[in-house]
Amino acid sequence: MKLVLSLLGVVLLVVAAVYFLIPADQLPSFFPGYAAGDVHTHTKHGIVAGVVGLVLLGAGVFIGRR
Repeated sequence: MKLVLSLLGVVLLVVAAVYFLIPADQLPSFFPGYAAGDVHTHTKHGIVAGVVGLVLLGAGVFIGRR
């Protein structure tokens, strides 16, 4: 369980970085928020993915200490 939570946390942190760094028209088409011809970044999506990623990493650390 610790490994799964940690991996999901890391994946979500990478997704958050993608949302912050790549404009909406260059996102992979399976990402929520993809829009052809749209040049703004999805800051809210990035914040949510980053917070959930940090929570999952924290949960993985907490479970690992038991």
